[in-house]
Amino acid sequence: MLQIAENLKDATIMMVDDEPMTMIVVQTFLEEFGFNHFIQVEDSLKVMDILEEQLPDILLLDLIMPGKSGMDILAEIRNHSKMSRLPVVVLTASSDARDKLKALELGATDFLSKPVDQSELGLRIRNTLEAKAYTDQLAYYDPITKLPNSSMFQDRLVWALEKAKRYNENLALFHINLDQFSRINASIGINSSNIVLTLLAERLKEIIRSIDVLSQTSGVINGSLGPYRAEGSGFTLLLNHPKNAEASAVVATRILRKIREPINIEGNEIVVTASIGIATFPEEASNTENLHRLAISAKDYGKSKGGDSFYFSSEGINAIYEKRLKMEFRLRKAIKRNELLLHYQPKVSVQSGIIRGVEALLRWKNDTLGLVSPADFIPLAEETKLIIPIGEWVLQEACNTLVEWKKMGKKPISMAVNVSPLQMEDPDFIHTVKRILSTTRVDPGLLKLEITEGLFLSNIEEKIEQLKALKSLGVTISIDDFGTGYSSLSYLGKLPVDELKIDRSFIVDVVSNDENRAIIASIIYMAHSLQLTTVAEGIETEEQLHFIQTQQCDTYQGFFFSRPVPFADMVKLLP
Repeated sequence: MLQIAENLKDATIMMVDDEPMTMIVVQTFLEEFGFNHFIQVEDSLKVMDILEEQLPDILLLDLIMPGKSGMDILAEIRNHSKMSRLPVVVLTASSDARDKLKALELGATDFLSKPVDQSELGLRIRNTLEAKAYTDQLAYYDPITKLPNSSMFQDRLVWALEKAKRYNENLALFHINLDQFSRINASIGINSSNIVLTLLAERLKEIIRSIDVLSQTSGVINGSLGPYRAEGSGFTLLLNHPKNAEASAVVATRILRKIREPINIEGNEIVVTASIGIATFPEEASNTENLHRLAISAKDYGKSKGGDSFYFSSEGINAIYEKRLKMEFRLRKAIKRNELLLHYQPKVSVQSGIIRGVEALLRWKNDTLGLVSPADFIPLAEETKLIIPIGEWVLQEACNTLVEWKKMGKKPISMAVNVSPLQMEDPDFIHTVKRILSTTRVDPGLLKLEITEGLFLSNIEEKIEQLKALKSLGVTISIDDFGTGYSSLSYLGKLPVDELKIDRSFIVDVVSNDENRAIIASIIYMAHSLQLTTVAEGIETEEQLHFIQTQQCDTYQGFFFSRPVPFADMVKLLP
């Protein structure tokens, strides 16, 4: 069997033939050699549009077709600025030697007669792709980092911009430049500097891979192009269809953090920082020249401010993220400055009206910002991973509160604490819970950890083992916002949990929405059949309460009974 190099197996092979069976046979032959990516086109009139959109690595072209002949297509390809170098292998049933000569004169790379021999086909395709890879390496790849260079980036940027215009999509162009790299170059020498550039290129590729994985699961970003090597100590990157400016900011933050990680060169630790400028299409520029200019200007502005930062070319968006950076700075100091506090919302028995527990809800009061909305600072804490130390503070404070209430002679009730998926990923989390329970001597049965369905999007068996380990400490587990996800439904019977909290989105119009009434009834029935208790969130009216009473829901919380209140007000409500 013909051996195909691994780097060639990802090549995209486009076939144009008005006989679908011929393309099926050819693809079957080539799949046996290890090729994986194919595009089949029957309509010759659509070929040029598809070529521009898909940018295949090689084209297998029939000559005799209705609509537009292979000769005409070949002539257009060779006169096209972006496709003049595209390898074109002619596959035709024509036995006329003049056709072969004309095709080669028009620029065909190779010529094969139908029916094709499988071995001959595989050999010709392999050789053509190897030749293309070699010439591309010389023309389009940086010899130091092995990244595609600025020439290839410019080609791909033009293609991406045309595609974005056609489908009404947006783009974000990143210009990334290392700070004071000339000084590093002078200090460690050009050879060591090249090693640093190569290592940073690998880090950027790692970030881009994670972005592409994120694009498949979240929809926040629809993939990326890059990284590419720019001149000097620069790199470029293009995000396809970022959902909003914040998505681009998250990527920029990850890049800065990754670049900043220390590099060891011959026993010397080097820390490199970078400045990133971001320009967006169509908001800020409608062509490649302006996109480049704006991104470079934003990058230069970042350098003038000391580097190790990213800036959008839009002043308005920059203002938003300057505010965000200031908030992050203050949030990092919030614990030490005793600016965090807990409010408590009662969880009330549906049948008796007695408070059975509370949910601890985090609040942040800053001298400058005032009382900051959790909707503003919780996502920031998640993104920066500050949620791990903040979450530990919440656990500690919640248990301290249970101790205080016991000293005051209050009846024991449960304390629910929200746990972020990031906390669950922390290898020390279970030990942290155990330590806090031990030092406060709180009855573990009073501590309820609330997790979300999102926790079970991946590695479900591993998460189940984590929950079992937590349960072994004596705490109870609740699934928050139940019904908004779907990943855990098939696993619900296996999950070591005690409670389901019905998301408030189902409660809001439950009186008038038959579908939501059915969902709530089903969740309660399913939970009770699995020996789980239920909590309805967001109860604000008597009608809502009456409905969940008829469905035998166990507990509720919401403004109908009480808003989240500070410690002193909660004490007055306790039995």
